[in-house]
Amino acid sequence: MTIPRYNTIGTSYRQTRRADPRIAHHLIKLLDLPSASVIADIGAGTGNYSNALADAGFSVFAVEPSIIMRAQATLHPRVEWLAASAETLPLTDNSVDGIVCTLALHHFTDVPASIREMRRIVDDGPIVLFTFDQRQGEHFWLYDYFPNFNIEALQAFPPIEEISLLFVDDDQWLTEIHPYPLPADLQDNFCAANWRAPSRYLDPAIRAGISSFAYSDPEAVRQGLITLEQDLADGRWKKHYKQILNREEFDAGYRFLLVRPVGSISR
Repeated sequence: MTIPRYNTIGTSYRQTRRADPRIAHHLIKLLDLPSASVIADIGAGTGNYSNALADAGFSVFAVEPSIIMRAQATLHPRVEWLAASAETLPLTDNSVDGIVCTLALHHFTDVPASIREMRRIVDDGPIVLFTFDQRQGEHFWLYDYFPNFNIEALQAFPPIEEISLLFVDDDQWLTEIHPYPLPADLQDNFCAANWRAPSRYLDPAIRAGISSFAYSDPEAVRQGLITLEQDLADGRWKKHYKQILNREEFDAGYRFLLVRPVGSISR
């Protein structure tokens, strides 16, 4: 996991990236563990989902390499913070009952090594990833204004089937892919969260919590913002994309990947 990345762009992350209770609910449902279980949250960021799991009764190891992100965490009595990367987890073999990882996999410097570490520390419990594969979703209008996002996402996020295969290198583990169409009122402002509220992308605070904006060419971002603002002002955006305003959900390609041992029961 690259430490400097969120040391640079994560200073206001907590303002716009709050845990959405529906995503937290899906994490808990897919974990399917007793509430007193021990969970590792890999790439925990500011700990929003770590705290949501702790509120549900779990004991949580929040693993996060960025000091800037950890400094923004709200302390929770059932969350223990570990300053470490996903590639070298400071936990012993079979020391946790389950693992979650929410929108962090694309920041790992060595995904296969991170997956090996996850499997090493989990006992026989589930691993739940909330991740993104745009190949699985509908075309997102934001790419029309920022076409580099489309290219960069394809490079950063491997096909989810490839990620699934990295977890399953024998016949002892199974994987399930669960689509997650985005509701229109998400509290966690990740890249596609505001699919029905285009003006929100003009807000610097919203953009500051989205790595796609932070790591794209600044001039390309500036030009895209100018065009988007003009199109919103003169009605061109609504003319081209008005059908999306009548929808309650949009499948941008976000997925839950559940990895569990053979023989376990998923409710």
